[in-house]
Amino acid sequence: MSINAPYGTWKSPITSDLIAAGGALRLGYSRIHQSSIYWVEGRPAEGGRNVLMRQSAGGLPVAITPTGFNVRTRAHEYGGGAYTLSGDDVYFCNDADQRIYRQRAGENPVAMTADAKRCYADLVVDAHRNTLIAVCEDHHAEGREAENYLLEINLATGAEQILARGYDFYSSPRLSPDGKRLAWLSWRHPNMPWDGTQLWLADRLSDGELANMRCVAGGKQESIFQPEWSPSGELYFVSDRSGWWNLYRERTVVDEVCPMAAEFGLPQWVFGLSTYGFTGDEEIVCSFAVNGLWSLATIDLTCGLLQPIPTNFSDIGFVSAGVKRVVFSAATPTESDAVIGLDLSTRQTTTIRRASELPIAAEYFSTPELIEFPTENNLSAFGFFYRPVNPDFSPNDGEQPPLIVISHGGPSSATTNGFKLGIQYWTSRGFAVLDVNYGGSSGL
Repeated sequence: MSINAPYGTWKSPITSDLIAAGGALRLGYSRIHQSSIYWVEGRPAEGGRNVLMRQSAGGLPVAITPTGFNVRTRAHEYGGGAYTLSGDDVYFCNDADQRIYRQRAGENPVAMTADAKRCYADLVVDAHRNTLIAVCEDHHAEGREAENYLLEINLATGAEQILARGYDFYSSPRLSPDGKRLAWLSWRHPNMPWDGTQLWLADRLSDGELANMRCVAGGKQESIFQPEWSPSGELYFVSDRSGWWNLYRERTVVDEVCPMAAEFGLPQWVFGLSTYGFTGDEEIVCSFAVNGLWSLATIDLTCGLLQPIPTNFSDIGFVSAGVKRVVFSAATPTESDAVIGLDLSTRQTTTIRRASELPIAAEYFSTPELIEFPTENNLSAFGFFYRPVNPDFSPNDGEQPPLIVISHGGPSSATTNGFKLGIQYWTSRGFAVLDVNYGGSSGL
């Protein structure tokens, strides 16, 4: 039986100590490789150390990188894209020395680079040439801005060659399935990657050198995101040329795959972001945002038909696909982040790893409602409204709750309705909360 009490005075099991404990894992960079699922797990209990995890088919999650190693790159300061996989080998960047390491099953990690004045990211193995391609951020020039370029490292000899340089920033090197072409992104000051980038494509010669370089898409006012190769060797990418980050592919001309008033891209603050992947030559699995709400869908590449995949998740990222299966990181409005597996044949989801298991009943959590409100110049803004919720208390008749308004940082960011314990702290005490996506927020 609930107790009548004024809004804002309710007692709650969601305490400040629970929030301050900060025990939730940080989960991301999920990937399907062979028959296993990989992801990076940030552990507050270990000083924030990032551990590469794997779950093999039918197995339990196990740590791949041993104690003493932290899977993190500091390239572009924000990092991301700190590992890649090739066969049974793992290659990763280690935070302490920023060197690239190779780890084989049952063996200790072995350093593949020696220079402590460089950072690496977006690692790609070229199995055809036994080399590793990476974005390199070179800090050798004292007193000057670091130089960025694409670097190739011979995995047998350690010999290095620079593949592309001259731009201020590089990201997303992607090797075609046959190893004969390389695509990548570059951009220059003062642009940020969500302002304007260029998508480049080049042939790979037998010695790894690049030839016939050409700009496929992009420019000073066109942002390109996540170039990827289809299994048959067609180049796909996300562009905002229409005003929305939509999917395109390069054939004899650049084709739009599935035009929508939706965002299939993200602000590239970090390397390694992914919103789509291929289940085969004729299908993509993707996440996309409409009015700040993220959804999952398939796209038939023969006709461009998008078919939503109903799930409880509304904050979805790090999408990776294989034949008839998908892995991604996601949250619901009342459940914390998790690494999720999806069987496309049955549409059944499996929770592989959850960021935290709170000892709080779901009845104490407020479910956000998407709202839209007018702003200047006849435009609209959006937000997520959380009503006060606590099964132990009821408000006094006719009383209105106090309202807390939250505005996220950075115009290139956005809030989602994924679970936020800090907001639930207030709503369970009788406060209403409005989490605003103001004009200019990403995904709107």
